[in-house]
Amino acid sequence: MTRIGLALGGGAGLGWAHIGVVRVLEAEGIEVDMVAGTSIGSIVGACVAADLLDELEDIAREIKLKDMLALGELGIGKGGLIGGGKIERRLREHFGARTIEQLPKPFAAVAADIYSGARIVLDEGDVVTAVRASSAVPGMLPPVRTGRLLLTDGGVVDPVPVAAVRDLGADFIIAVDLQGDYEGRARRMGFDPAGGRGQIGSIRMARAGWSLALQALSRARLEADRPDITITPLIGHIDMADFTKAHELIEHGKKAGLDALPLILSGLDEGVRASG
Repeated sequence: MTRIGLALGGGAGLGWAHIGVVRVLEAEGIEVDMVAGTSIGSIVGACVAADLLDELEDIAREIKLKDMLALGELGIGKGGLIGGGKIERRLREHFGARTIEQLPKPFAAVAADIYSGARIVLDEGDVVTAVRASSAVPGMLPPVRTGRLLLTDGGVVDPVPVAAVRDLGADFIIAVDLQGDYEGRARRMGFDPAGGRGQIGSIRMARAGWSLALQALSRARLEADRPDITITPLIGHIDMADFTKAHELIEHGKKAGLDALPLILSGLDEGVRASG
């Protein structure tokens, strides 16, 4: 029997698009057997593995700007501009003290160790600690100490965790890349060949450079360890820092999932024939 794995990439507020992709798979009766996530992908992935996606979708659709501000707290001097206490308490409301081993489906979160620069796969232990470490955006959220490691957002080393879900035992891997629509992101930031040749500010150039680096890293990782299917929602026109666009992002995720569905079904059919 083909074991289906889901690799959910990082992308901050863009991660709500993952929900739309998963909803398409559910509607088609495609059962995901295991899931790995990076950054926001680890939060969505943990909810998929814990059968809590309905609760996460409700939260995502209700988030307003005031809710984002309410979750923030000063974290200056702790490795980030925003503290992690309120965010951890919110996650604890849903996961409690559950460990990854206790989840209904195998799950892994990818983080990066600040000390060594190593890619760290968290596939056992406390769920909330793993998710917090994987989604600790450098400079914004404080890193997470665990043993001899100082962990931060896995997106800086592995934006789409294909290898992590393969190591969980997946035979057929569906990856969701939130960084692939660089052209849409560039247009949103004002980089449009048809838009004139005015002076470009340094902050805008820095943001474009960071976005281009994320896209290039995602592409390199996906070429080095190819999934069976890569889904790339066209969401570059939405700011990664905006967590209030769940309604639109979920619909974009659904559209991307539906567009990829023929390839997914074809690939799964070939897998069944090969195993038979």
